[in-house]
Amino acid sequence: MKIGFYPKLAAVSIRKNKKMFAPFILTCVGMVMMFYIIMFLGVNGVSDDMIGAEFVRSMLQLGSWVIAVFSCIFLFYTNSFLMRRRKTEFGLYNILGMGKWSIGRILFWETLIEAAVSITTGLALGIALSKLAELGFVNVMRGQITYDLKVSPLAVIRTLEVFGVIFMLLLLNSIRQVRFASAVQLMRGENTGEKPPRANWLFGILGVLVLGCAYWIAVKINDPINAVMWFFAAVLMVIAGTYLLMISGSVMFCRLLQKNKRYYYKPNHFVSVSSMAFRMKRNGAGLASICILATMVLVMISSTTCLYFGEENAVNQRYPRDINIDFRFGELKGLSDDTAEAIRRDLQKMTADAGADESDVISYRAAYVSGLLLGDTVELDVRNVDSVGIDTMSNVWQFYFVPLSDFNSMVGEDISLGRDEALVCVYRGEFDGDTLSFNGGRSFNVKKYDGTKFEHGEGYILSQFMIVIVPDLEYATEGIAEMTDALDERMLRYRMKYNFNTELDADEEIALCDKINELLYSTPLDASYMEATYGAYASISSREENRQDFYGMFGTLFYIGIILSIVFILAAVLIIYYKQLSEGYEDQGRFDIMQRIGMTKREIKRNVNSQLLTVFFLPLSFAALHLLFAFPIISKLLMLFGLDNVALFAATTGISLCVFAVFYTIVYFVTASAYYKIVSGIGERA
Repeated sequence: MKIGFYPKLAAVSIRKNKKMFAPFILTCVGMVMMFYIIMFLGVNGVSDDMIGAEFVRSMLQLGSWVIAVFSCIFLFYTNSFLMRRRKTEFGLYNILGMGKWSIGRILFWETLIEAAVSITTGLALGIALSKLAELGFVNVMRGQITYDLKVSPLAVIRTLEVFGVIFMLLLLNSIRQVRFASAVQLMRGENTGEKPPRANWLFGILGVLVLGCAYWIAVKINDPINAVMWFFAAVLMVIAGTYLLMISGSVMFCRLLQKNKRYYYKPNHFVSVSSMAFRMKRNGAGLASICILATMVLVMISSTTCLYFGEENAVNQRYPRDINIDFRFGELKGLSDDTAEAIRRDLQKMTADAGADESDVISYRAAYVSGLLLGDTVELDVRNVDSVGIDTMSNVWQFYFVPLSDFNSMVGEDISLGRDEALVCVYRGEFDGDTLSFNGGRSFNVKKYDGTKFEHGEGYILSQFMIVIVPDLEYATEGIAEMTDALDERMLRYRMKYNFNTELDADEEIALCDKINELLYSTPLDASYMEATYGAYASISSREENRQDFYGMFGTLFYIGIILSIVFILAAVLIIYYKQLSEGYEDQGRFDIMQRIGMTKREIKRNVNSQLLTVFFLPLSFAALHLLFAFPIISKLLMLFGLDNVALFAATTGISLCVFAVFYTIVYFVTASAYYKIVSGIGERA
């Protein structure tokens, strides 16, 4: 036998089956290109001169490995479509006398050709487009643009390693399928699973219950900390519930349509519903995969877009003023009137010496503690709670005791309170009680106050919190001050905030921040002040100095979100394409018989549209439903990044859903046309 026989046979096989191989190879090319580009941006020093470079590099490298893992899983999934379509061909080879070893050699050369074309073309495109990707990335990050073209040897080597291993695993899996199947099984491989499935009510009900639990968790979560704890559990439950419901529920759905005589016994529904019910058990997994990929795209692009366009809002939440100073004290005496006045006076002098004026000052003292709000009682020691679950964790609050004098000074009012009375301002939660009691501390008669009038500058606090304004701080915290936690540390902490704006430009503002920081830590401001604030710690931050950190973090997430969304969209499109193609070839014989007994091309088209419309938009509908229930928990997760602009997130989510729906509809028309051409025999028997 000639040496080039097997390579030639493999090349001819790929060319003859180009409808099957071309989309697979193009997708491989796209994933190789994406992997190289992300790896290139992570290892080539693009972000070295940016603030927060370490975070940017870490996120880019994480993104590249996400693409690698997903590529492996997805290419295995799509390769199963190819193998299923090719089994009849391999069975014919086997019957004609070709051994399994020879078929394995054909598979080897086919895989080698696919790998060579995919990796070479993907790397070439990745290298060619890497500069464009770098310019886009630097522009998103608001960094300095350079125009020198580079090739990263490390990124090339990593790409060759990753996709070389993936194609080797694909080859071994293909050989395994052929090796352990008889010639008869191979010949029938394309028709495997043709037995009409039964509706599995147990799996269907289980899928509904699992999805219901995931939705309940997503809606029930009230704060970002709990959102982090339960998010991944909810995601896994959504994936499991979707597969259970699509695989078994889709069969039940078809059975219900068949029982509806008014719907089922119509010319454009009868054939389509029967055909769907016949193979829905196997293709339910494909529908579920499309649904999960669509959900991933929608969640990723809507959240990262919201972060990118809301980054200025997040900066202002975290740094409410140009200069933000936070004093922490070990004792209550650090919050005395004399100490507070000395701090304000010294800071005003520092600012004036730097040639700047203070404006929009936020200045107040606070003693703060965390606890469980159970009705109108605050349990400060979690050891007194019988059990801790999702409901309990949702009741964790932070309580800030603020002196009435500071509050009146900030809001410009002259409110008076009795000794056991308190004004409360509630944030990120609800409280309707007329009294507020601290277990181990005091009880207060509550007066409500509009929290929006008190600019506290604590926008970065993740949990629900309440500001409790009291006339006497020492009296109000009596009993709580002596309490300790399980580590024998005091529960009550003391702080003073002093934030203000300046008229300085960015560089001058950063210089002022550095000067104040230097004075705070290098020179005693005043002997009595240092004595009164013994054990104090001060942190100072400039909004301008930290703005680039936010741009870097949000820009990176936005860019990676776009890249991963493209990868997931490619995956969804390929699954849809192969699903339509494989179903078209399966249905071709059935529709051929229908044409012979009188069904026209027009009736075939109506049946095709009825079938595809019924099934095709199920994944999109479920993805929209998943997104709707995921909205509350994702909005809580965005608070971790300092973004609580729910209106912006709702807008980006709605726009993302509409754009994706339009794209999905375009894919529907393209693939529906391919399906119709196959089942109607256009071009197949010409």
